[in-house]
Amino acid sequence: MIGLGWWGRKITAVLGKVTDEIEIVCAADPAPASAAFAAENGLAWCASDAKALAHPGVEAVILATPHALHGEQIERAAAAGKHVFCEKPLSHTRRGAEAAVNACRARGLVLGMGHERRWEPPVAAMLAAARSGALGRLLQVEANFSHNIFLGLSADNWRLDAAQAPVAGMTATGIHLTDLSAALFGPARDVRVACENLGSAFPQGDTMSAHIRFRSGGTAYVSATLVTPFVSRFAVFGTKGWIDIRDKAHVQAPAGWVVTAAEAGSEITVTEEPPAEPVRDNLVAFARAVRGKAPYPITGDELVNNIAILEAIIASAASDGAVVAVQE
Repeated sequence: MIGLGWWGRKITAVLGKVTDEIEIVCAADPAPASAAFAAENGLAWCASDAKALAHPGVEAVILATPHALHGEQIERAAAAGKHVFCEKPLSHTRRGAEAAVNACRARGLVLGMGHERRWEPPVAAMLAAARSGALGRLLQVEANFSHNIFLGLSADNWRLDAAQAPVAGMTATGIHLTDLSAALFGPARDVRVACENLGSAFPQGDTMSAHIRFRSGGTAYVSATLVTPFVSRFAVFGTKGWIDIRDKAHVQAPAGWVVTAAEAGSEITVTEEPPAEPVRDNLVAFARAVRGKAPYPITGDELVNNIAILEAIIASAASDGAVVAVQE
């Protein structure tokens, strides 16, 4: 486990319940206080990822580290022959994403990604329905994943560094929405972004929305705000039906989902889904891919497609909302 901040500790907690599939044996974090957390959880502690890579029995690394470190950490892990699970985003640029994917692919290593939303049961069902043709020709996505958690952070926290976490909540939450959108529509064509500072002094802005057009046809509107109470909604619309999924709580402590849907010629239905632990389930899928039991469900091409969208979103926001082509 590389990185013992907020999310690294969440991952450590959920994996403590699935040692039959994946077990954390050591942790690395340069902060001296992290050594106590490691000891409390029965983990050997290292001050750097390089030292953790040399720990006996380590087959893979989980990166829950600042975005700017991902590229070099993935390269080091891959060079050491370790499989990699990386928290999002993989990179800020398409070139960086391609380098990470290729570093693992060239060595036959699994590259997993912290896009746990794909493992939320209603989201998985939505993706399956879309891919089966049950929703008909896909037309549009509308999605919002916003919260005000960062208002409690100190000003020197890396998550409030505009260089590391640009465009309001894009790298924190919006990246999940573009991942799902690209999973449905494929590579994007261009984006147009609005990013403003309306409720804080965050250097990266606090309110953003992006309009994305895809090469296959269809559009996505995504919003990721950092100063509103938690809200998470993902809706996809097709010629034969639509599905709207709303989270009851942040994935840090899942509480279930409300799913509203309709098929052509039928009435609208509203159902409630019980809580699940998608963070754990994503990591278990990664472990099973490492063991050769099943391919990891997110492909390298999909990872690159999503980061290409992020790169264009960053460029559009920096250009005061200009339409920016997504790099092929």
